Amino acid sequence: MMNPTRRDLLKLGATAPLMAAVPKGKADACIFLWLGGGAAHLDTFDPKVRGDGKRKPGSYYDSIETAVHQVRVSEHLKNTAPLLDRCIVMRTLSHDIISEHAAAANLLHTGRKPSGTLTYPSIGSIISHELGPKTEKVPAYVVMGYPNITRDPGFLGAKYGYVYLTQTETGPNGFIRPPDVDSSRQDRRESLLGSMRDNFVRHNPDDPMIRQQAEVSKQGFQLAGPQFMNVFDLKREKPALREAYGEEFGQRCLLARRLVQSGVRFVEVSFNLNFLNGSGWDTHNEGQLNQHLLIQDLDKAFATLLTDLEANKMLDRTLVVIATEFGRPPEFDSGGGRGHHAEAFSGVLAGGGLRLGRALGETDELGKKSTGSVITVPDFHATIHAAMGIDPARNLYAGSRPVPITDRGKPVAEAFA
Repeated sequence: MMNPTRRDLLKLGATAPLMAAVPKGKADACIFLWLGGGAAHLDTFDPKVRGDGKRKPGSYYDSIETAVHQVRVSEHLKNTAPLLDRCIVMRTLSHDIISEHAAAANLLHTGRKPSGTLTYPSIGSIISHELGPKTEKVPAYVVMGYPNITRDPGFLGAKYGYVYLTQTETGPNGFIRPPDVDSSRQDRRESLLGSMRDNFVRHNPDDPMIRQQAEVSKQGFQLAGPQFMNVFDLKREKPALREAYGEEFGQRCLLARRLVQSGVRFVEVSFNLNFLNGSGWDTHNEGQLNQHLLIQDLDKAFATLLTDLEANKMLDRTLVVIATEFGRPPEFDSGGGRGHHAEAFSGVLAGGGLRLGRALGETDELGKKSTGSVITVPDFHATIHAAMGIDPARNLYAGSRPVPITDRGKPVAEAFA
């Protein structure tokens, strides 16, 4: 082996501080709470002077004190407020996609805008790829909500896709054995399918997609076993705890805790299926009037999730994320609701062994733009990856093409101790 030259040593010395600067967290699982539709930061985690719902811009609700000095939240986050010392509120998330929900949601899930040549993987698929499941008896990645391309594995392939749920108590429909199929009949079916699958793979040795699909098929039968399917028996939990979590979104959060406890790495919990206010988080027009019902549901579920994780000694190793595709402007539309606003909006990180109890970034008096540092979506993703012990600058590979895990994102240093 040749000795390094002086130039080599200088290069190494120049890059060493950059290498050392990448923080590494200790979280080994992530629960990603998705507020699809664009949750109003002014009415949740970045309250401002109160508006009137008509001509005067501002927050729609009063604000309250929290466990963090000089950090206030909406009055409808009364259960979260005393637990904010377990959280980091990132108030200056920003991007430039305003009009399209799908494009903005894709950006928040993949950390990138679409490419003409590549389909990028979602953050859940990346974490699945980098960390894998804790046991082969459970999947690495679960989505509660209907399938959507923004959650897909992209160029990573089907192996790093998700198992999805639309009901909290029955588990994935495809894993439930029909009542007339007993164990011996199921074994015969699996044996027949297995021989056909293996034969097909043997006849197509050069097709990686067929090989991946065969692996996914095998894993499906493993997941249909009791270790994973028993997770969905929420009746094993105390009635008081189930009640504390609240309605459907809350029950999903309870299931997310059980999934993480069973070994799942990444669970997305969708809150864009509950239209309690007529519009979900996309609060145009009359959707604003009953927005507080959504916020109260979020508050109850999120606060209970934090205390439940803490009671199970899981909070330090579980990163909880609240994310949405954009915020809402301080001005009200003609119907009393709000439009879209992507220049500055909020996300929340909780637990995960981070440096908690703070709000990072500050917006102007109406919450329209940052008055200091902007947190880009790649930065937000890089912070999540770093909290999970993943180097956000490391390359993935689309065939032979290197693709960095994030699009030049840098972890927010203040989030780490």
